[in-house]
Amino acid sequence: MKAICKTQPGAGLAVREVPEPSIGRRDVLIRVTRSSICGTDLHIYQWDAWASSRLKPPLIVGHEFCGYVEAVGDEVEHVQVGDFVAAESHIVCGYCKPCRQGQAHVCLNTRILGVDVDGGFAPYVVIPAANACKTDPNLPPEVATVQEPLGNAVHTVAAADVRGATVLITGCGAIGLFSIGVAKALGAAQIIATEVRPYRAELALRMGADAVLNPTTDDVASYILRATGRLGVDVALEMSGHPSSIELITRTIRPGGEVSLLGLFSQQVSLDLNALIFKGVEIHAIIGRRLFQTWEIMQSLLHSGRLDVRPAITHVLPWCEYEHAFELMASGQAGKIVLNWEG
Repeated sequence: MKAICKTQPGAGLAVREVPEPSIGRRDVLIRVTRSSICGTDLHIYQWDAWASSRLKPPLIVGHEFCGYVEAVGDEVEHVQVGDFVAAESHIVCGYCKPCRQGQAHVCLNTRILGVDVDGGFAPYVVIPAANACKTDPNLPPEVATVQEPLGNAVHTVAAADVRGATVLITGCGAIGLFSIGVAKALGAAQIIATEVRPYRAELALRMGADAVLNPTTDDVASYILRATGRLGVDVALEMSGHPSSIELITRTIRPGGEVSLLGLFSQQVSLDLNALIFKGVEIHAIIGRRLFQTWEIMQSLLHSGRLDVRPAITHVLPWCEYEHAFELMASGQAGKIVLNWEG
């Protein structure tokens, strides 16, 4: 079969003929119908410092995908051939202290599909059965495939109490865009977003943001203080990974407010801890998805119809156009990009 691979150190990916994978006793074989591109995949494509320190090519990349179970191992019981599933990308050990205390999302021995082991940018993939999340077959495949990153948004938003809240979201990449929809679905009263790219700012409005400001040209802090009667926002969700967002959040979070941090920072961040302490701010550091509580919340929101993430899914391309997909993603002229493996 043909798969999209990281064949060697350096920029770019390549299509290679690889053997169809075989399953173990606790594995499932999935026929992939859709996969989607993550920011992590872009790091791998560009071969930045993180990718070069983490990956050991050759490797099939891709960790966001959905499809149908084609075969199951002898010890698999909870999924069956024919089930429509999406992948949880974090393979956890189950025996370290975080796993044993219900915190598998911070497992000490995590391996990630498409990063540490072969992933899902291929027509077939084998994953542990525990990582195959049953999905409503009526859910559009373009939505089903983005459940893994959508789970990051759900985890970030649900860590705080957004019911009736004024929420600030800094950064409208895919997860920031998803977070707008999640916050609305969970009862946020007002959402103010920041984004420097006009294309993504428009997507943020389509996802339901009440206002989208450009922090390089707009006085965001003054706008927020006017809009909230100088009190500040109830909840801030940091998605950008830009140091300036921390200063903005510190200035505009209200006393007693909550901050969820998901964006990863490549630069040194200056943090006024005294300001946050004197405000009594509660801070949540977010990584991944709670396994598998977040999946249940997310699928409930999707099933209820309160959450529609389709405005953030801007491109569905044949898998063979992956080069164009990565170019679009790098340019910022895209939201979430999905690759179609059917046909």
